[in-house]
Amino acid sequence: MKPVLMEPLPKPLETSWRVPGSKSITNRALILAALHDGETELRGCLHSDDTKHMRNALVAMGIEIEVDGTTLKVKGGVDKLKAPKEDIFIGNSGTSVRFLTGLAALLPGPVTFVGDEYMAVRPLGDLVDALRQLGVEVDCPTGCPPLTIKGNGSLAGGKVTMNGSKSSQYFSALMLMGGCAKGPIEIQVEGTLVSLPYVKMTMQMVEDFGGKIVHHEDKNSFTVQVREPVASSDAIKVYVIEPDASTASYPFALAAATGSKIEVPAINEKSIQGDFGFVHVLEKMGCTVSTSAEGTTLQGPPRGELEGIEIDMHHISDTVMSLAAIAPLCKGPVKITNVANIRIKETDRLEATVNELKRLGQDVENGDDWLEIKPGKPVQPCSIECYGDHRMAMSFGILGKAVPGITITDSECTAKTYPEFFKDLDALCAEVDPDTACADVPDPKRAKTDA
Repeated sequence: MKPVLMEPLPKPLETSWRVPGSKSITNRALILAALHDGETELRGCLHSDDTKHMRNALVAMGIEIEVDGTTLKVKGGVDKLKAPKEDIFIGNSGTSVRFLTGLAALLPGPVTFVGDEYMAVRPLGDLVDALRQLGVEVDCPTGCPPLTIKGNGSLAGGKVTMNGSKSSQYFSALMLMGGCAKGPIEIQVEGTLVSLPYVKMTMQMVEDFGGKIVHHEDKNSFTVQVREPVASSDAIKVYVIEPDASTASYPFALAAATGSKIEVPAINEKSIQGDFGFVHVLEKMGCTVSTSAEGTTLQGPPRGELEGIEIDMHHISDTVMSLAAIAPLCKGPVKITNVANIRIKETDRLEATVNELKRLGQDVENGDDWLEIKPGKPVQPCSIECYGDHRMAMSFGILGKAVPGITITDSECTAKTYPEFFKDLDALCAEVDPDTACADVPDPKRAKTDA
């Protein structure tokens, strides 16, 4: 782990921060390209630990992928899929293991997925049960990885019922591969479906690749239709990946926290990513947002003027920590509700966020699905534990650009989605003052802490 001491900005920025491609879109596009007959060129892809795990897994399963910078050339087709010779390691990539678990049901033979120690406690039981309802044999003794899917090369289709409260990725996993089944797959949602914008993203992308999913809102269900055969063609399908809206929450949070004006290019209201809605949360707190075909710009209010808010973040839960980390800078309380699902992410994000805010000297209350930060106390110098979670590192790294004394204990965990995060943050801040670069801390024991 590489700790870094954050140095606050001496004055606001006025700059542009180009964030990398969307992890969510890149990993969905890789699955869809793998199932698409012929060659697909994916442009603007994210290169990170999560997308590398996805890419490596697909290659092990018979798909050809050529890397050319941020462009991936994928030669796919269901007939190319084969059972891998060895277990497939997926680290702590939730999208990878969930989407690939669905894909593996199409393979002619067994596939075993194994992960790291964090993945070993991330639940997959609802998805495993759904596949079993479709007649797929799955060995998953603990309800978490490792697991083995024993496909027979043919998936009949059918009806499944699945709890909607834990993860939308279980639903996306069935939607991404469902068009290749022999018959339609009907998915009945039990309860309220969490992170619905991510499911809508999947539906749009499936349609972009020639499939069709019908949302029966009155029945709270979906039907994944059988994909129509595509006429043979030598033409290469081109698909462009948007910048990552979840990642864009960090430059927007930086602007809000420091009174800066920051543009994020190439993402705007037309984004298929629900997390773009984070800008509207900040807008309600006193920020000014402007969008155009070129991108989105957010102007934060003067320091100390950011308003508190009570907000249901059920559908944009990956940005919860982006808001919670800067909440100590607000004029009034910040209450975030309906986010029980963040407890089964890379770590228990609700508990981790509460723990670190308290170590920063903040007044925080929480329940099973909510937390409330009550500003007013000074932010104490502290070494932030990241729990192996990239969003912990990036969110509290932003706070460290507004207040002194914050050390991020594991800057390298951002490799999961944004390997160059602290490098890019340094480059932007150097525009104001080179002395505000993040400083390496050679020995974690020397980092200031209040523990």
